[in-house]
Amino acid sequence: MILDASVRQQTYIEDCEVCCNPIEVRPAFEDGELVSFDSQSIEQ
Repeated sequence: MILDASVRQQTYIEDCEVCCNPIEVRPAFEDGELVSFDSQSIEQ
């Protein structure tokens, strides 16, 4: 997974490499450093 540290808050959808179900990914950056990372399965 490649994250863009130039954008403070991001939300995007990534497919699980094991089961192919979608996962919502929410990284947050401050001064170019990752300060939080959250992910949640999206039920289909």
